Amino acid sequence: MLIKVKDLKKEFLGKEISTKVLHGISFNVQKGEFLSIMGPSGSGKSTLMHILSFLDKATSGEYIFEGKDVSKFSDDKLAQMRSLKVGFIFQSFNLLPSLTVLENVTLPLVYAGGSNKNEKGKYLLEQFGLSHRLNFYPTTLSGGEKQRVAIARALINNPEVIFADEPTGNLDSKSGFQVMRILQELNEKGNTIILVTHEKTTAEHAKRIINIRDGLIVSDESNFRREIAKENNELKK
Repeated sequence: MLIKVKDLKKEFLGKEISTKVLHGISFNVQKGEFLSIMGPSGSGKSTLMHILSFLDKATSGEYIFEGKDVSKFSDDKLAQMRSLKVGFIFQSFNLLPSLTVLENVTLPLVYAGGSNKNEKGKYLLEQFGLSHRLNFYPTTLSGGEKQRVAIARALINNPEVIFADEPTGNLDSKSGFQVMRILQELNEKGNTIILVTHEKTTAEHAKRIINIRDGLIVSDESNFRREIAKENNELKK
């Protein structure tokens, strides 16, 4: 078991008012899963991702990662976990315009103190068909190319889990499909991927979908269960 979440709650405290976002979330994630967390704006899916990826802490409840209780981690430990255990792919790419493609990809290794960073970066960029863009700057790339660079950056530290936050949100349909196919191929090679999206067509690339609404899980379905439901609906027609 890679992740275990039990009765997770999150409340943001203001000067005069508190806002409850998560109201008791419970689920597990096995190593090697491709999970989509889907829900409309304001459902709590982004808050949940921030907690799972060590960017924030829950107000209460249990979050176990690789058998360790995350609630007991210090801020420095959380930062270390983000650096070593997690890879991020964002809707807005989050590439630094002043750095080349290769420098953007290898940046996590600079912070983590990894070795042979340029060799690793070149290898990953080659895998994604970007070896001819090593010394280009992000402003010269297409949206699809930028997201492939971001995926390479997410993989540079061999993370335990990759978090993809609306990874197709700024892409045309063709580039979006290519990015989702890359994520599927990474999962087929054993990478654990947690995708956050509000789009049903994007979520369906995952093998399991958790649907969140108003800070609660309203459904949790695997590919198998979705296919059975689809067949039953076809039989009823």
